[in-house]
Amino acid sequence: MCLRRGTQRSRAFRPGTTRKYRKRAILKNGECNITTSKVSQQHLRFLQDIFTTLVDAQWRWTLLVFAFSFIGSWLFFAVIWWLIAFTHGDLEEMHLPDNQAENGWVPCVFNIQSFTSCFLFSIETQHTIGYGVRTTTEECPEAIFIMCFQSIYGVMIQAFMVGIVFAKMTRPKHRTQTLLFSKQAVICQRDGELCFMFRVGDMRKSHIIGASIRAQLIRTRCTKEGEVLSQYQSELDVGADGCASDLFFIWPQIVVHRINADSPMYNMSASDLLQDRFEIVVILEGTVESTGQSTQARSSYVNAEILWGHRFEPVVFYNKESQGYEINYSRFDETTQVDTPLCSARELAEFYKIQDDYRSNDNLDNISSKTLLEKRWQYKYRSLMDTLSQFNVEDETNSRGGGGGGGGGANSVPRTPVISNRRTYLTIQGVPRRPRSYLQLENNLRNLFDGPPPAGSPPPPAVVSDHSNGEQSQFH
Repeated sequence: MCLRRGTQRSRAFRPGTTRKYRKRAILKNGECNITTSKVSQQHLRFLQDIFTTLVDAQWRWTLLVFAFSFIGSWLFFAVIWWLIAFTHGDLEEMHLPDNQAENGWVPCVFNIQSFTSCFLFSIETQHTIGYGVRTTTEECPEAIFIMCFQSIYGVMIQAFMVGIVFAKMTRPKHRTQTLLFSKQAVICQRDGELCFMFRVGDMRKSHIIGASIRAQLIRTRCTKEGEVLSQYQSELDVGADGCASDLFFIWPQIVVHRINADSPMYNMSASDLLQDRFEIVVILEGTVESTGQSTQARSSYVNAEILWGHRFEPVVFYNKESQGYEINYSRFDETTQVDTPLCSARELAEFYKIQDDYRSNDNLDNISSKTLLEKRWQYKYRSLMDTLSQFNVEDETNSRGGGGGGGGGANSVPRTPVISNRRTYLTIQGVPRRPRSYLQLENNLRNLFDGPPPAGSPPPPAVVSDHSNGEQSQFH
């Protein structure tokens, strides 16, 4: 059995504290926050794939290898040319270029008299410069063979190093610098459902072809056998504007994940968002229109970067003067407050289902069915009020100094908690906004029946508001 450590209240609810930086696997710039250690034969494995290693390496190391590969090859073949000349006797005093005409000596290579001249001849041979001063003769077959081999090797090393530099410069990694993700994600309602949303955009005029978006939830999970999976990944079904994960990426899009029964976030409420540790990794993939190469942009959102009760401001407007659409990227990260229930999507769906169930049975004479629904309503009403009471709400009875709406007897109906002086958004869809909406929420709950719930239902506990302003501001 897996138990969460500690029974005290989470730090997120302690007065005067703010949420600390959370651990994350993907940084905001898309880089993986992962390092490897204790890998057997790690350097040998990287050398076996030297091309990818040099492409992935930093520019200073790539240019350093580029320079040393040429200088090393020049020096290596210069030593070989010097050995050929030395073994043939071309470096003796009587066989130097100034004395060759007098004694009729034919060297392996004309005008070779020291290691410096061998080094210059190596450069001329490898890069086919051909100044015409130093040339190979037919006297030494080994010299002819080395000349051919060095010419071929020079072409190979040039193609290899130029290919590395070209691949490094044209990597689609740099294309991701103009692909934008919103700094924060939001959770609000769309068409009656809680939705997790973030925004993506492309600053270039050359678009991403076949763009697709994916999202994964990474958090700790405990199996039935007690195994703790610390990096358990769950796929989130995302889309934009009623489409699937494929995007028509001509302007910024708001990517939506509907938190329904198939979502791993179905049981997550606003309080869980503060307390749980998780990370949502978003991945945008597509083909660069100008180069035809595939690219991938990544980002992530931890719980401190998700705003509950916000939605994004529009950034695309039609300009009548230019007769075209204009994108205002200065508002790319702007959000606005909206009324959003703080309960989980599961609790919200059950609340709506209770309403529908009772209305469908309202005209029936089956008393047992109505009694069953009343009991279900009592439980859900109490559970809903307990959930809402966790967020800076006070018992209206206590705040007004006495019982309300029917006295304090056994037949009194528990008053719905109302919000203290702050303009906190805790309403259910279809209920008017602002603090007074809690009275109307109570009335709406009562109107599901012919009268108030039967006597004897326990009232929700009164909760004293003891949370910090910094934490509450996360839902504004």
